[in-house]
Amino acid sequence: MAKAKRLTREAEEHRRGLIRLGLAAFFLMGIWLYVSATGQNVPHAPLLVFAAVVGGYMALNIGANDVANNIGPAVGSQAMTLTVAIIIAAIFEGAGAIIAGGDVVSTIKGGIIDPSNLPDSQTFVWLMTAALLAGALWLNLATWMGAPVSTTHSIVGGVLGAGIAAGGFAIADWAVMAQIAASWVVSPVMGGVIAAGLLYFIKLAILHQSDRAQAATRIVPWIMGLMAWAFSTYIIVKGLKRLWESSFFEAASVGLAIAVVVVLLTWQYLKRSRSATRNDRGSVNDLFTWPLIFGAALLSFAHGANDVANAVGPLAAVNDAITSGGIATEAGIPFWIMLVGALGLALGLALYGPKLIKTVGSEITELDKTRAFCIALSAAITVIIASQLGLPVSSTHTALGAVFGVGFLREYLKVSYASQLHSIIAQHEGPERARLQAFLDDFRQASVEEMDEMIKSTKRKRNPEIVLKKKERKRLKSIYKEELVKRHQLFRIVAAWIITVPASGFMAALLFFTLRGMLGVS
Repeated sequence: MAKAKRLTREAEEHRRGLIRLGLAAFFLMGIWLYVSATGQNVPHAPLLVFAAVVGGYMALNIGANDVANNIGPAVGSQAMTLTVAIIIAAIFEGAGAIIAGGDVVSTIKGGIIDPSNLPDSQTFVWLMTAALLAGALWLNLATWMGAPVSTTHSIVGGVLGAGIAAGGFAIADWAVMAQIAASWVVSPVMGGVIAAGLLYFIKLAILHQSDRAQAATRIVPWIMGLMAWAFSTYIIVKGLKRLWESSFFEAASVGLAIAVVVVLLTWQYLKRSRSATRNDRGSVNDLFTWPLIFGAALLSFAHGANDVANAVGPLAAVNDAITSGGIATEAGIPFWIMLVGALGLALGLALYGPKLIKTVGSEITELDKTRAFCIALSAAITVIIASQLGLPVSSTHTALGAVFGVGFLREYLKVSYASQLHSIIAQHEGPERARLQAFLDDFRQASVEEMDEMIKSTKRKRNPEIVLKKKERKRLKSIYKEELVKRHQLFRIVAAWIITVPASGFMAALLFFTLRGMLGVS
């Protein structure tokens, strides 16, 4: 019976996989048909058609991999269901791309190569097409492995690798690449420290107070105000920068005005609901539900406005080079190209996003709404700080760093709490004290399964030499009943981050030579 159920589940998953693949293929076929029909009079039309399909494929993979960082914590904390999160993110990703994606995009991502070292525009077209396909293939592989990686670094690696293949090592700006490499450390560390600091403050100021309801009424309005300021400033600086060229001071001033309104409204709401607020952690957690939903929507909008360029930028560059016959540092984005990016982001998220959403939301560390709120707020604050300091940061690395930050803080606090158990030893003398010390030392090194068995062994009937009271056994069990930060996820994700640029670069170099060879160029 169990085997039959397992086979049924596998068959159903296989069927769903075929449906997802069919919808993705239908989307790419639609791009092929449209560009073929409208680009008949364009020179090198087949290459433009191929580049357009690859651009759509890249957009699908960005949606599948990158968007999980914006909504994963909210889903993992159960602030909203997976279905609702996907719908919200798909709408706001698409809206961000179309409304605020801009009319012009940089053709050389981050200025990492100098196109003047290329012999002609045809070489530039092959370069950008190879870079786009390599970035998409690497993202596809990373998504299949369940590793959230930076889409920006994927396309940067592709442009670098294809650029070196086309023009040699002198074509690259290695100072820019050094900054990007530094962001591998700066982004996650900054995000993790800010998220952990926010969570620790909330624990001390609210969750560890005897009257949590009163503490929440006093503190939460200011936290919501900080969130309102951070997200408003973030959206203006990053999400609306192509619609409104504002200085940081202007953006921060608008954000401050919005924050004041939010503080007053939150304070009034909590004051009115004071009598109905329970004095427990769950009640405090519930206060962050709607802020998490709004945060996920706003992060998705800003992501769509910014990261759609990773898909449409190289495609716009190819389109401009083919139609104008030259190489430009900036290229206009026709509406059809922006639509390819917007639809691809939304569809990729809907079809293949759930796997990475689950990884970010629940497979790294356990998240509640308070922790997820700190992660979302940390992502916005980190980008604001980094932008003003001129530091290159990855939104993916920042968000994942924040997840690990709150996880390691939980682990640290649990271990610190566990150290209080040594006070038990102080109450014993002689051989009994030595036995308890040895027991706790072994306990710290044991696996989760071994810990459970050791706790059971402290009952008097099973081990008369090591005896703990029932309350003490419960404390041990609650502290060590789970691995708070999944180390295998940490190692896999960090490894994927490190090899993203070289992996996509190596693939892009091979694809560049392949494209050139297929076109009969010696």
